[in-house]
Amino acid sequence: MVIGRKVKVTVDRPLGSCHPEYPDMVYPVNYGYIAGIIAPDGEEQDAYILGVDHPVDTFTGKIIAIIRRADDVEEKWVVCPENTTFTKDEIMKQIEFQEKYFKSEIIM
Repeated sequence: MVIGRKVKVTVDRPLGSCHPEYPDMVYPVNYGYIAGIIAPDGEEQDAYILGVDHPVDTFTGKIIAIIRRADDVEEKWVVCPENTTFTKDEIMKQIEFQEKYFKSEIIM
């Protein structure tokens, strides 16, 4: 299980930036990938970063949840600062901007 693991996220969509294909979608959280970990879609593992309220280039934190999509091959990891926690409801409120387009389940 990856939950609880410490990872470094490279941010390619910082807080406040727009989605490259959907310019109306603005990221309310930092979003990126974990280099060297290949996800089921063949790309590097994507991650939402919660608990950081300013844009960052990289972030090291712990995985607190996995977002599993029933209608997509991808999973997203939720990463936050070491001594921070969020409930499932708090996580969904912050990632709903993108997950509302999928059938998503939060695994903690």
